[in-house]
Amino acid sequence: MSEQPWTVRRVLGWTSQHFEKLGLDSPRLTAELLLSHVLHTSRVRLYTDLDRPLDATELATYRTLIARRATGEPTQYLTGTREFYGRPFAVDPRVLIPRPETELLVEAVLQVLPRDREARLLDLCTGSGCVAISLALERPLVRVVATEVSLEAAEVARANVLALAAADRVEVRAGDLFAPVESEPPFDVVVANPPYVPRGEIPTLSAEVRREPARALDGGEDGLDLVRRIVAGAPRWLVPGGLLALEIGDGQGPAVQSLLERAGYGSVRIERDLARHDRLALGTHLRGPADTHPGEGALGPDPH
Repeated sequence: MSEQPWTVRRVLGWTSQHFEKLGLDSPRLTAELLLSHVLHTSRVRLYTDLDRPLDATELATYRTLIARRATGEPTQYLTGTREFYGRPFAVDPRVLIPRPETELLVEAVLQVLPRDREARLLDLCTGSGCVAISLALERPLVRVVATEVSLEAAEVARANVLALAAADRVEVRAGDLFAPVESEPPFDVVVANPPYVPRGEIPTLSAEVRREPARALDGGEDGLDLVRRIVAGAPRWLVPGGLLALEIGDGQGPAVQSLLERAGYGSVRIERDLARHDRLALGTHLRGPADTHPGEGALGPDPH
């Protein structure tokens, strides 16, 4: 053991170099996230306390996290949290870790939700609940039913609903896709971030991603098994003019656009993320009662 004390500065320097040698992504950021978690402080505060020595317990806890991260365990599972749309969501190995790209799905839905109008949303494959909760908190007149086939993931989502004070407007129901809303009237929006990784690609994913629930990744042979079911089932659960918004994988845009068009959706479009990868598939449910005005549903005129 070195005679020098293990200060915040020294620990961060050593850990960053260690993670860099291992080829881990964002070695400095990872070191900071893990240390701020151990010290129960913010990353900013680390830099005002660079000369603070770690006590024996803190050092032992930090070393344990370093060793676990080195084996490919995701940083977010080690800290138990992931920020999404400006809010901290609890995450653990029961749920997929929210991605920054999924914030684009939230943005797309927010664009059709006026702040001053009530609306009912259905969030499928909710996982941690990040999409459902973010939409409810951004639009105070919106109510969301979130469904999740995994009982374990549904528990995490419910905990996040409570922790983020969304319990009055977000309800998490366990079950397969639309099954938990069998008795509900149609919704203004159906949104989903379903599993969409082609099964054959899963072994090629990073060690970190392969630690996430396989059920939340595996989209079948071409990655579109759940997407097909959602596209086929959503019209029954959408009001005329209602929006279906899906997150999809890169390269899946043409196939999903074709699925939506053949199923009779209107205003179909594929949107890309900042890396120019296919990311969102959007379509409007057109069928409805004869007295529905063209292009207008519960959310008003089609903004597109």
